[in-house]
Amino acid sequence: MPRWVIPLLIISSLIIILELYAFQAIKTLTRNKFIKYGWLVFGILAYVNFFYVIFSSDRTSGQTRQFQWAAGFMLLALLPKLFVLIFMFGEDVVRYIQKGISFLSSKETQPVAGRRKFISQIALGIAAIPFASLLYGIFKGKFNYKVLKYQLTFKDLPEAFDGFTITQITDIHSGSFDNKEKIQYGIDLINQQNSDVILFTGDIVNNFAKEMDPWIDMFKSLKAPSGKFSILGNHDYGDYSQWETEDDKKANFEAVKEIHPKIGFDLLLNEHRYLEKDGQKIALVGVENWGKGFKKAGDLQKASEGVYQEDFKILMTHDPTHWDLKVKEDDFNYQLTLSGHTHGLQFGIEIPGFFRWSPSQYVYKQWAGLYEEFGRYVNVNRGFGYHAFPGRVGIWPEITVIELKKA
Repeated sequence: MPRWVIPLLIISSLIIILELYAFQAIKTLTRNKFIKYGWLVFGILAYVNFFYVIFSSDRTSGQTRQFQWAAGFMLLALLPKLFVLIFMFGEDVVRYIQKGISFLSSKETQPVAGRRKFISQIALGIAAIPFASLLYGIFKGKFNYKVLKYQLTFKDLPEAFDGFTITQITDIHSGSFDNKEKIQYGIDLINQQNSDVILFTGDIVNNFAKEMDPWIDMFKSLKAPSGKFSILGNHDYGDYSQWETEDDKKANFEAVKEIHPKIGFDLLLNEHRYLEKDGQKIALVGVENWGKGFKKAGDLQKASEGVYQEDFKILMTHDPTHWDLKVKEDDFNYQLTLSGHTHGLQFGIEIPGFFRWSPSQYVYKQWAGLYEEFGRYVNVNRGFGYHAFPGRVGIWPEITVIELKKA
């Protein structure tokens, strides 16, 4: 028996239970057959399409847009019903407890039809919130670009760089793009920041260099007087596809690296550059991907060869676990680190200054925004593009602008 059969049977059984509870809630509220069976048919079609795409896709194709849309509609069918399940299952538990008490005490049970209907109304009302949020995220939220601005003060910043501005973008994932007008809006928004330098912190594609071909001219139009610099992310190595030969994979990796000069970016492969202004300079250090549970091609020591400890340093590293595990306590003192990778899982709730939550925080200690420890900072950009799920809910695409100030 193939290894995937048992997990598939378990998942299918859970989906059937979920659908039965959701259908029960709908049936309690309406006798309209169109509504009742339309709800059921939508779910079945979403599940069938998702499994069809998984089992029929060519493994050499990597993650396709077809898969992303199948995953999106699967979530659209599944997630709201989880809320229904919680309420309806809870009501069942209460009902059976009451029946047990009635049986033991020889008292008649009270009618529960009215309560059942009331609980169904609450469950479906709450389930409508994630349903509407997912719809918005798929069709609008993934292009809801936000410019987040920070001002950071350092005692050891050279005076010439007081007021120096950095625009950081990350996780373009060009293979997911499907709307040139919206992407152009994002590009224009980056240029409107008029920053001194633009830094891109990895994942320019999902898997294949050719994914960037339609977008080269657009990203080539990005402008910054002090230059544009970039690094690689975990998706840039072609590790998420089955290749016919190792040579094919190597050729794709070389083609990915060649994208960067085509769009005017200086790709740093475990190396550094100095940015100079009025006779003073700061070091820009860029490493290849290094992440907990991911490729560890980054070599911080190699990238920093020729950089002095007293230099002010900006480190570009794709995965924030690198900062947490290796960088933040390094005696060489990397004052500012820029990362991406997490996307904030593209799903969560953020109320600036009050509350923020995402499933991403259970995986990454630094998952979105600015963090400081030992007087050193890391900014985890939420990403410009999107991946796997073709949308964003509550965690919007980000353009970060950081102004450096001399203390």
